[in-house]
Amino acid sequence: MKYYSLNHNAPKVSFEEAVIKGLATDRGLYFPESITPLSKSFFENIEKLSNAEIAFEAIQQFVGDEIPTETLKEIIKETLCFDFPTVKVEDDIYSLELYHGPTMAFKDVGARFMSRCLGYFNKDKIDNKNTVLVATSGDTGGAVASGFLGVQGVEVVILYPSGKVSDIQERQLTTLGQNIKALEVDGVFDDCQDMVKKAFLDNSLSHHNLTSANSINVARWLPQMFYFFFAYKQLKSHNKPIVFSCPSGNFGNICAGIIAKKLGLPIEHFVASTNVNDTVPRFMKNGIYDAKSSIATISNAMDVGNPSNFIRIQEMYNNDLELFKKDFSSYSYTDEETLKIMKSIYKSTGYIAEPHGAVGYLGLKKELKNHSNAIGVFLETAHPIKFLDVVEPALEIKLSIPSQIESVLNKDKVSKRIKTYEDLKSFLG
Repeated sequence: MKYYSLNHNAPKVSFEEAVIKGLATDRGLYFPESITPLSKSFFENIEKLSNAEIAFEAIQQFVGDEIPTETLKEIIKETLCFDFPTVKVEDDIYSLELYHGPTMAFKDVGARFMSRCLGYFNKDKIDNKNTVLVATSGDTGGAVASGFLGVQGVEVVILYPSGKVSDIQERQLTTLGQNIKALEVDGVFDDCQDMVKKAFLDNSLSHHNLTSANSINVARWLPQMFYFFFAYKQLKSHNKPIVFSCPSGNFGNICAGIIAKKLGLPIEHFVASTNVNDTVPRFMKNGIYDAKSSIATISNAMDVGNPSNFIRIQEMYNNDLELFKKDFSSYSYTDEETLKIMKSIYKSTGYIAEPHGAVGYLGLKKELKNHSNAIGVFLETAHPIKFLDVVEPALEIKLSIPSQIESVLNKDKVSKRIKTYEDLKSFLG
């Protein structure tokens, strides 16, 4: 499999090169040269397969022969060492819980898969270290820190916006030590992301062998398609069309879902549900992509004003907005609407939705009015405990602390404050 730059001004590369480089030399995101649909028999028999078997069939063509079959299967097995349950919330509406991994966020899968791929590619390169440079608006940092902790030949530097991630999220990325370093940026997520992209193109930093573990990296992004296969496997017996609603910030998750659809997964419709950072919902109305500075909300992992992965989605629909609208809708919601629906869901069903999942639920309910016979699935992307400052007062409850979270609560935060790209460059040396 070859990967090309979506800016179309850089050489095509292998999967290994795309993983190690992260971003093409022309600043473009890498995209697979082809997407070959899976066989009909695969979908007919999917409920008989394990999650690891499903994931292998889905990802194999994108890796090609660059990782041996048995090694790739072992990477997948280690990646998928937890459950991905669909939980019935009300009639024909399910929550797909993606937070049962080590950092209790959906990004555990991509981070674990990528770290193991990079570890394999580095296994014979004794003197050749990579520096993973990553920006986070919330959960990416913790997932990457956990996934890459102790990986040989890899240093991790995480940039996060000061005061704009939850306390637990911050602890997950600032307390592990070893090969994990955290930089607290005076700014918003988009500032962090801009610094990361700028560093990739800075020739004076080439000795660091920089790569990214944001969803711009194909090894972080592509495994997220697994979730949609797992949900279909669990809900197939209902014999109804499925509408997926994804809480969307950088649009990596929903973009991976569209890859799953291109592989043949029978998905009726996608909803990108956002908070007031509504660049894509506005685009869907007027066809104008007008990125704006991000605004802080209670669903902070979606506080992204210029979502990187949207260009990948446009590529899959040949930049044809009308064709795109047949498969895809996007709606935005305020913090007030989010809090109101969190309370309503809990009161009527007893289900605890955190802010991101609640936004997903809102978008799903709206879109299901257009799909009368469908099952709706909203993605719960993080455990409510990660947003206890919002969830507990809103629902007037006390959350029990899972063991994954308890392990970081008493550790000391270690981070360095920076303001500018020059500060980042100085830190990297």
